[in-house]
Amino acid sequence: MSSPTIVTCRGVSKRFGGLLANDGIDLTIARGEILGLIGPNGAGKSTLFNLIAGAFPVSSGTIMLGDREITALSAQQRCKLGVARTYQVPRSFESMTVIENVTVGAFVRQRRVSAALEKAYRTLEYVGLVEHATVAAADLSPPLKRRLEIARALATEPTLLLLDEVLTGLTPSEARAGVELIRTIRDSGVTIVMVEHVMEIVMPLVDRAVVLNLGKVLAEGKPKDVVRDESVITAYLGDRHRAA
Repeated sequence: MSSPTIVTCRGVSKRFGGLLANDGIDLTIARGEILGLIGPNGAGKSTLFNLIAGAFPVSSGTIMLGDREITALSAQQRCKLGVARTYQVPRSFESMTVIENVTVGAFVRQRRVSAALEKAYRTLEYVGLVEHATVAAADLSPPLKRRLEIARALATEPTLLLLDEVLTGLTPSEARAGVELIRTIRDSGVTIVMVEHVMEIVMPLVDRAVVLNLGKVLAEGKPKDVVRDESVITAYLGDRHRAA
């Protein structure tokens, strides 16, 4: 029995001037899955990610969150409905402490400062950052800044979490810790969509992979099937993968 759908994209396209970055994309995301968006540079991954998050308006098509159309809603409105995201380049409030950064996210649900601070502290415990609570965000290492991004997003209490290259640039041990955290988040009931380039990490992690190329869906399915797809090998993985 398939899981209920949390996101549906129907004929979603995005133009930037004469560039068609996404071209009539049809996509469903099942509630409770980890979905990987992969593909070569310029494939349209980040654009689709931003369209779902509400950072860009669509040029045509519709986006549904459950039974509700969210195509015209702002990123802030989508956040209140349960859509949270991180950024490829972390966007922390550098002069604020770690707990203050996460409290900003908590204010999406909490009205009282005390309640927001309590939520932020519990979230820092959850992601393993509580010992850095009073450290300025500017003083965190890049891996910890990525984890701070996740914490701030989680403090909004999302049902859908969009992760933009949160495992890129990490050491093997840092990446393993990141994978463990992502699985823990999914097991808590949050649906996850990941844009990633580190194939060795992301493919064993995701439940389903969607490969984009030239703004269109090239292939989708179980990771083990996608990596054997001849069109994916030709467009993205290359001859070295075919030989392996």
